[in-house]
Amino acid sequence: MNARQRDWTGRTVWLVGASSGIGRATASSLHRAGARVIVSARNEASLREFAEQHPGALTFAMDVSDPQAVRRTAREILAVGPLDTVLYCAGYYTEQRATRFNMAEMLRHQEVNYLGALYVLDAVLPHLLARQAGHISLVSSVAGYRGLPKSLAYGPTKAALINLAETLYLDLRDQRIGVSLVCPGFVATPLTASNEFTMPALLTPQQAADAILRGWAQGHFDIHFPRRFTLAMKLLRLLPFRLYCAVVRRTTGL
Repeated sequence: MNARQRDWTGRTVWLVGASSGIGRATASSLHRAGARVIVSARNEASLREFAEQHPGALTFAMDVSDPQAVRRTAREILAVGPLDTVLYCAGYYTEQRATRFNMAEMLRHQEVNYLGALYVLDAVLPHLLARQAGHISLVSSVAGYRGLPKSLAYGPTKAALINLAETLYLDLRDQRIGVSLVCPGFVATPLTASNEFTMPALLTPQQAADAILRGWAQGHFDIHFPRRFTLAMKLLRLLPFRLYCAVVRRTTGL
């Protein structure tokens, strides 16, 4: 269990990749709760709009795939004051199957979804360790639980984040640094807008943000939602591969 994060008044949160979707909704919720919100993303226009709508919020344009930019942004943020929570929610997704393997897309997923998280950790972990305080939260996906059709590029990066978060928790629990893993199901965001299939148990970004804040308030490591969908996905992880494969083929037709 992590320390319960319930009172956000005066606490500083850096949300990376929060110009839209889950990240933006979470940033808005934290702002309403009294947190000092810092938002980073590539989309400068969206950042300006966020700052206008959330007085006092700070914004830093940044490409997570550029380690020097991440390091520079972190230095600028830490010069303002200490960080209490860092949420990595940058994400990139396009469908891909092995029958149409695209190396450039494979690498782009890795750069944004996984390497970007490592760059942020490299920039903030020394600060958090020196303070012996703080919280790191990584947004993964149920797509990282097991292999899925059309998820050749996306799924492995989200699986890597799950393993990374689990290891961070084990390493940092004695350093008084909290770690949480966020695994959403389907959420109506720009990333999922291209899906041509019916997405079960689809949530709004605000519903996802509410679930994240509830998980932090309860001190959970594993924050997954909506539970009616994610619990079923967790059960599928327990099946022998032959049975799992049969269920996936029957469900998706692929």
